[in-house]
Amino acid sequence: MFPAVTDLIPHRPPFLFVDEIVSAGPGVLVGRRTWRKEEAFYGGHYPGSPITPGVLLCESVVQTGALLIGLSQMTGEPGPPPSRGVPILVKINDVRFRLPVLPGDVTLMEVKQKEWVGAFGLLSGTMKCGDKRILNIDFTVTFRDPAGTPAVSPPA
Repeated sequence: MFPAVTDLIPHRPPFLFVDEIVSAGPGVLVGRRTWRKEEAFYGGHYPGSPITPGVLLCESVVQTGALLIGLSQMTGEPGPPPSRGVPILVKINDVRFRLPVLPGDVTLMEVKQKEWVGAFGLLSGTMKCGDKRILNIDFTVTFRDPAGTPAVSPPA
């Protein structure tokens, strides 16, 4: 049994895009999300034939990465350096969208920790719906303390 998503990251509805942790191991975590047809963004994103905005698909994978970091810190697994801050996104590389996500689809997001360079974590993620790959993304996170001041200097 894994902790609740809201025990590990600060996100809350309506901006929480991971429903639960499905599996986790050293340096990897899989989350699940059901994209509910009543979500407000579907009303204005291709009305009549709604699709999930790509930026929200990316956010779902990045939130899964934050869960991986939070779980690693909770269990003492190798990962980020100790920090009193929360992980924030500082860079997205090489996003590849392959298929749209429709209202009612259930997706699995898998994130792998690649490496930590100082206070910067390099991660890679995928999203699948069934056996079909939806997207690939590489991204970098760092930490910001809860008061909002940077925990480290951003990369140049």
